[in-house]
Amino acid sequence: MNVDLREEPSVIPYHNRNKSGMRVLVTTAVPAERDAILRGLQRTGIFDVLAVGVGPAVAAARTARALAASEYDLIVSAGIGGGFAGQAEVGTLVVASEIVAADLGAETPEGFCSLEKLGFGFTRIPVDNSLAIRLVDGLHAAGLPVTIGPILTVSTVTGTAPTALEMASRVPGAAAEAMEGYGVAIAAQDRGLPIVEIRSISNLVGPRDRSSWRIEEALKLLEEASKVLLEVFI
Repeated sequence: MNVDLREEPSVIPYHNRNKSGMRVLVTTAVPAERDAILRGLQRTGIFDVLAVGVGPAVAAARTARALAASEYDLIVSAGIGGGFAGQAEVGTLVVASEIVAADLGAETPEGFCSLEKLGFGFTRIPVDNSLAIRLVDGLHAAGLPVTIGPILTVSTVTGTAPTALEMASRVPGAAAEAMEGYGVAIAAQDRGLPIVEIRSISNLVGPRDRSSWRIEEALKLLEEASKVLLEVFI
């Protein structure tokens, strides 16, 4: 399977609603993730699936545009990501207990200073805890390997062991790292909508070694996890 992560984002619309009228927006970074989710969802009518691009800024902008154009009841940020050793191994899933902009702040002689410490804002966005627990329970029931913990959003993917250790120390218990969750969560929060985030782990956070990445396997697991979304959120 050849995965092109540079494709331009696009939207696959689902305009039909289920009996309850609920609609869910699922956002991914790239079309390969979007397509895996679509295979799992099997075009069920309550879901719109949007590939918003890579990084928190473009994810926030394109999610906000989608939320302005249609009414939704829930946002799901989904895709593949890196797992922190000892917390989430390759071939497992992570559901966010909170979404954290881990590199949003300032570098100081004493070390990293978060936006909160600077007094300029916030870097942690809570997920809908009841929905997150329901999703974890559904994934467990389906026999899929899953853990729950903080998912970090970064603008620069971690590529060394020292940086991985530093990131883990900034957010104790950090389970996964990706690049879009915080941006999507900002857009959801601005509209007063609940959000959950799920990541399929393709590699460990640390030294950048593309030969060890398991992207195809992670996309397949993401597809299987998407089938559970149908059971949990319908």
